[in-house]
Amino acid sequence: MQVTETLKEGLKRGYEITVSNAALEAQVDAKLLEARPEVEMKGFRKGKVPMSLLKKQFGQRLLGEAMQEAIDGAMNAHFEKTGERPALQPQITMKDGENWKQGDDVVIDVAYEALPEIPELDVSGVALERLVVKADDAAIDEALKSLAETAQNFDDRKKGSKAKDGDQVVFDFLGKVGGEAFDGGAAEDYPLVLGSGSFIPGFEEQLVGVKAGEEKTITVTFPESYGAENLAGKEATFDCTIKAVKEPKAAEIDDEMAKKFGAEDLAGLKGQISERLESEYKGAARAVLKRALLDQLDTLVKFDLPPSLVDAEAGQIAHQLWHEENPEVHDHNHGAVEATDEHKALAERRVRLGLLLAEVGRKANVEVSDSEFTQAVLNQARQYPGQERQFFEFVQQNQQMQQQLRAPIFEEKVVDHILEQAKVTEKEVSKDDLQKAIEALDEE
Repeated sequence: MQVTETLKEGLKRGYEITVSNAALEAQVDAKLLEARPEVEMKGFRKGKVPMSLLKKQFGQRLLGEAMQEAIDGAMNAHFEKTGERPALQPQITMKDGENWKQGDDVVIDVAYEALPEIPELDVSGVALERLVVKADDAAIDEALKSLAETAQNFDDRKKGSKAKDGDQVVFDFLGKVGGEAFDGGAAEDYPLVLGSGSFIPGFEEQLVGVKAGEEKTITVTFPESYGAENLAGKEATFDCTIKAVKEPKAAEIDDEMAKKFGAEDLAGLKGQISERLESEYKGAARAVLKRALLDQLDTLVKFDLPPSLVDAEAGQIAHQLWHEENPEVHDHNHGAVEATDEHKALAERRVRLGLLLAEVGRKANVEVSDSEFTQAVLNQARQYPGQERQFFEFVQQNQQMQQQLRAPIFEEKVVDHILEQAKVTEKEVSKDDLQKAIEALDEE
């Protein structure tokens, strides 16, 4: 086997690999000899089939296997010898592919972009602040008030009072399309909170101002995207009889309310709220700290970037932002989205930091444990209630999905590894200051 370098320009690499016909034939013969003892063919005893017949029967398929194994072996030997790692899957082209015939040597061209050599990372000079926010009484009281509103009751309004947004209207209704009642369009004593958005657009607004005992006909048009095809886009009327108009009344913030949320008493509920708030603050502060770290890492090391990775990342960024600006388009049936210079600059940052973190993690032997991976799968599976088993099977059979689940865990562990070596001080700030820091990240 002969390997000849044809291109070495920056990170671009090109090689010509020649596998002689004699080497291929020898490999095919070796495979046939290995399989011969188990081969049965009519007219011959098991293991006694002549090599000429075996080659005629299986030679073509084994030749293809031998070619693939030879190419894979040559590439593995090359990467082991040079220490290079391809940024993406190498492109392999067989020379004279259409004109090649059995008996010829096999000549292939291999092209790829090598991952760059990444300088050793020194973070001894990296100084960062970790924002710390305590859950104060005001934040806990605000959370308690919000919980009380979710546990609210509704009391009858004074007789003759008009319904307002936020009120609960109890009513009977009968829906009709073209004067004919339709399935699922009727109910009795239905409790509807006005402004909740529970009914189709335009329905709840027309109940604002009704009184108990009043009858009202509401006219609305079902959305074109409505789930029931027989109703989508059609105008409908609803004959409504108002039974009661009730005003919301927040639950009393006491031990009884606390028990509704699984706490023993109000003090226990406050403790749970405090822990939840500080956990949320910690997560937000982590995002701010990580961004500050990545900003500094981005200036610490410079190295050549594989153009293919940058182009792919820029294209993905452009595509994602285009869909964010055009939320009505849910598929990919649209024209090409061109990456701008801004997209490319962001892509370069992402690729550079991604390669740097990957290298730091590799040198530090950072790994994602089986338990961490399993927990990630469980978390993701919860998004598909009733289909958890199918999701687990999908992940087991999909290497790319496994990598997608492992990647963020790996990155966070590498970030923790770097933070252990950096100078990190804590700074206690208010909730508002933390919120401003988060908003600044969103703006960037």
